[in-house]
Amino acid sequence: MSATSLAAVRTIADLRARVREWRAAGQRIGFAPTMGALHEGHLSLVRAARQRCDRVVVSIFVNPTQFGPNEDFDAYPRNEAADLALLAGVSADLAYLPSVEVMYPKGACTTVTVTGITDGLCGAMRPGHFQGVATVVTKLLLQVLPDAAFFGEKDYQQLKTITRMARDLDIPCEIIGVPTVREADGLALSSRNVYLSPAERRNALTLPRTMQAVAARLRNGSASAAHLAWGREELLRGGFDSVDYLELCDAEDLSPIGNLRQAPARLIAAARIGKTRLIDNIPVPF
Repeated sequence: MSATSLAAVRTIADLRARVREWRAAGQRIGFAPTMGALHEGHLSLVRAARQRCDRVVVSIFVNPTQFGPNEDFDAYPRNEAADLALLAGVSADLAYLPSVEVMYPKGACTTVTVTGITDGLCGAMRPGHFQGVATVVTKLLLQVLPDAAFFGEKDYQQLKTITRMARDLDIPCEIIGVPTVREADGLALSSRNVYLSPAERRNALTLPRTMQAVAARLRNGSASAAHLAWGREELLRGGFDSVDYLELCDAEDLSPIGNLRQAPARLIAAARIGKTRLIDNIPVPF
């Protein structure tokens, strides 16, 4: 498929008309929702969708309802032309670029809330965030009606929240997690990495390195509390200004666990350096 074949639509009607044509031809539809400021992590979602599906739709929408009052909605990086060029380069078929008015028409008053799995971690630190995520993703899935939707594992709590939401609401779409893409030095790719100064970028490496060190200690089978406390202190010594959390969680329901047991676990972290909040997670085999 040539790089010139990417089409862009901005309304639900135009989106559905294009998808309807593909469905009539018996084609399988893949979908990757994004907030733009695309990087290799987002492009990995498109490539994963391309491998599994005949057609790939990518949405670009900076969702205001998942940002808190003191968060970076207005400053969030936006570059539509660059994003579209990147999507054309990885053979996406359709870019969906709705406005806030399309996504949240005047008078809209319905939200989607997922309880339990959203209570801790980012849910505790960012009240209302996952309600905004669950609502916008539900709307996008109903607008696109894909066979499969692809989400990065870097936002692990988001992935698990959406997986639970789709299952509970019987949304006929397979939710597929795609492994985190990292820089050569190990830092997880994020649209917010552009906020980092050169010194902050160097210190940010403390996050993946500390998580790997904590995971190695946890694999010895000892209780996690002391190792997690050490990891939090290590992040502060390495240049982070604060640590929102560093927790060992059940990989499915995200409940905190005291030590490794006969079930998959995930080490999950969020920490702040300068004005930037970074998140990361890695599996911890049992």
